[in-house]
Amino acid sequence: MSLDFSLLSRWPDVEDENLHAVDAADRLLLDLASEAGWPAEPGRVVILGDHYGALVLGALDAGVRGIRVHQDALSGARAIDANAASLMPGLSGEYRQLPPGAELLRGATLVLMALPRSLDALEEMLGFIAEHAEPFVTVMAAGRIKHMNLSMNQVLGSYFGSVTASLGRQKSRVLTATGLLPAGQLPATRFPLQQSFPLGLAKPLELRAYAQTFGGAKLDPGTRFLLEHLEPPAGARRAVDLGCGNGTIGTYLAVKHPRLSVHACDQSASAVASTQSTAAANGVGDRVLAVQDDALGTLPAASEQLVVLNPPFHMGNTVHAGIALKLIADAGRVLAPGGELWCVWNSHLGYRSQLEKLVGSTRQVARNPKFTVTVSTKA
Repeated sequence: MSLDFSLLSRWPDVEDENLHAVDAADRLLLDLASEAGWPAEPGRVVILGDHYGALVLGALDAGVRGIRVHQDALSGARAIDANAASLMPGLSGEYRQLPPGAELLRGATLVLMALPRSLDALEEMLGFIAEHAEPFVTVMAAGRIKHMNLSMNQVLGSYFGSVTASLGRQKSRVLTATGLLPAGQLPATRFPLQQSFPLGLAKPLELRAYAQTFGGAKLDPGTRFLLEHLEPPAGARRAVDLGCGNGTIGTYLAVKHPRLSVHACDQSASAVASTQSTAAANGVGDRVLAVQDDALGTLPAASEQLVVLNPPFHMGNTVHAGIALKLIADAGRVLAPGGELWCVWNSHLGYRSQLEKLVGSTRQVARNPKFTVTVSTKA
């Protein structure tokens, strides 16, 4: 290959010296796909979960054309486009980014996949492949060995008659699945996942989650602690649920406070769909607007009175504060003077000084052995 992987960027995602746009699993997957032979006909290759474009650009560099791509994270999707525009501007029209479904997978004979973190996400995507791809499709899924387990083979084996594992290389491995099982032998879909939780409302809160939503349909313990103390400002007519996930916070606010409309956003397309499903299940779908966004990029500065955030403390499989600080800073940007950011965070992370710096005066509302709830007021 002539592609120089070192030139790939993570932008607009967080950049840092210990965060990389390509890894050994990407390289191994491309090498094994090349050894097996790429489909000669354009439009037969689908790439799922490519983090920043290594797989897409690697396939383009190998001569593959008409590639279809799905990346759940908006920052990752934008990074693929940015890297393609920078490194292969003449080939940017040779791939398309699409949501899961028939248009993404119809006619596919080879699917390359970065193994997702959860078995649910793997199962959900295999369900789409089984429904829409060619019966003789081959799936090649790569991951770092430390994040792989035999259960992944078993999930693949519930859809395909043959699952083999490559030799390890640079702590990475590729699982290859062939022989798609007949429709009558395939598992029934379980998505969206469903759970309900009593939260002091008239009825238990019904949570819904598609598989690539972080935390699934569970009630995050930090979120539960936050909701025990959250009290919107008296004059607020809209709340922003930043990093909405399965929609717990935004839906809870809409149910408990009928005066509020909710703007919910997440960079995960799966999370946006989950929030929409959760809001509808609780009868407040008309007051919860869920959108895919990079932080709060679609909202103007000084436009909001209330933002609520349970920030992530990891990026992919790496513990890193960068994404949390990005979200806090953007909350500070969109808050109007006197507006409030309610935030819950793992107490050992010590975000208070950053909240003071990026938003404004911050007071502790509650604290338990694991979590701290704060409210920061925009000056």
